[in-house]
Amino acid sequence: MTAAEIARSRARLPEAFRAPARVRFQVWGGIVLCIGITVFSVWYLGLTFSQFRNGLDRLGFLVSFMVPPSSGGALADIIRATLETVAMALFGTLLATVISIPLGFLGARNVVSNFLAHFSLRRLFDAGRAIDALIWALFFISVVGLGPFAGMLALAASDLGTLSKLYGEAIENAEREQVEGVRATGAGRIQTAWLGYMPQVFPVMMAHALYRFEANVRSASILGIVGAGGIGMILSDRIRANFWDEAAFVILVILVTVALLDTLSKEIRLRIVNDPARRGRT
Repeated sequence: MTAAEIARSRARLPEAFRAPARVRFQVWGGIVLCIGITVFSVWYLGLTFSQFRNGLDRLGFLVSFMVPPSSGGALADIIRATLETVAMALFGTLLATVISIPLGFLGARNVVSNFLAHFSLRRLFDAGRAIDALIWALFFISVVGLGPFAGMLALAASDLGTLSKLYGEAIENAEREQVEGVRATGAGRIQTAWLGYMPQVFPVMMAHALYRFEANVRSASILGIVGAGGIGMILSDRIRANFWDEAAFVILVILVTVALLDTLSKEIRLRIVNDPARRGRT
């Protein structure tokens, strides 16, 4: 149809071109709800325009001290702390992944069919995901003391619930034919899990683990602020001392590191998931 024909049809049958009443109600209801929540939040928190203006003025004042960024003669320490942050994220993710694989099998309904066991374990996963890595860091700092070991344990604990849940869902979505074929040969439970499920879900597991590694590099930078080691401790020290040019340099190092690791992790994920040889084996 041409534009003129569409215009004539719209004029002759306006109801046919109008969104259903239910859709219009949902759209306008969502807009009104968002506006209402925003107004209530501003009122409840006592926010004023002068506070926003003063905050922006203060932000501009601090940014002026960040330009140009400077390492302050501590480039070697910054690089060492950055490597410590990456190592903390890497080993924390690795620890969580190794523990989450058996937990994922136990949490999969097609592996453990007992409703009570499945429900209890899934709720345990939810509880683990509900606690932020920063809270875990404060806990482990009290247990093992300051340093990257506490940060590594905090990242592993915060990832454990998330990865276990994702792995369990991936196992539940595995094709039954391959699993039943392995089981028909007389294989036991461990052999069935290794030969029936793992070839199907391994790419998904690796993709989730690599994504969590990306996120953990960013989280590890924050954990250092509470004493869990890494680049966050240097950033915290520079901010407390009002060395804003050095703080800006540390922030730039964090941004570059995260960007490089994100790119590397993305390439690895794409190679694993889209590997034709692996798809042929599965």
